[in-house]
Amino acid sequence: MDDTLKNHLPDNAIYHVLQLLTEEHLTIKVTGERKTKHGDYRRLPNGKHQITINGNLNPYRFLITLIHEIAHFEAFKNYGKSIKPHGIEWKQTFKQLMLPFLNPSIFPAELLPLLAKHFKNPKASSDTDVTLSLALKQFDEPNNKTYIFEIPFGSTFKLYNGRVFKKGNKRVKRYECVEVKTGRLYLFNPNAEVELINS
Repeated sequence: MDDTLKNHLPDNAIYHVLQLLTEEHLTIKVTGERKTKHGDYRRLPNGKHQITINGNLNPYRFLITLIHEIAHFEAFKNYGKSIKPHGIEWKQTFKQLMLPFLNPSIFPAELLPLLAKHFKNPKASSDTDVTLSLALKQFDEPNNKTYIFEIPFGSTFKLYNGRVFKKGNKRVKRYECVEVKTGRLYLFNPNAEVELINS
């Protein structure tokens, strides 16, 4: 594992990660920020396997994302390509791989109960676990990002792709928001990052 990868991980996780990365057919690349995903796994045409992880993630989210993608590789290797990407085989593999990392020498104490709950049935993205996602965000570098749950009812906001919405009511866990241009209704997770236009 090169120093670039080590620089993105919690110090006490490096040894365990090294043990997982002895597979010579697996390469890992740290990339620039991608708005739609934290990382991905691909089987390359030459038969090798590649994982990419966004370099802007804080060490804890970087570690979770890395293990998430390694779980895709391991599930593919052990069960073949006919399995669902985030099906039972992947979930079991992800849980097993994460277990050695779920301790206070790696994660802050306040994250451990949230991680334990999340890994009872891990989702396709940790962002859909709003409580865990917001807890992880507190370890990000300071920035001027705003989240849906923070802005007032009726506010208009813009997404990274330029689309403009108006915030509506909360429906159980997510917020109803109307796209200004089309009048279509969309549901947003409370932790969606937005740019407030006016409130």
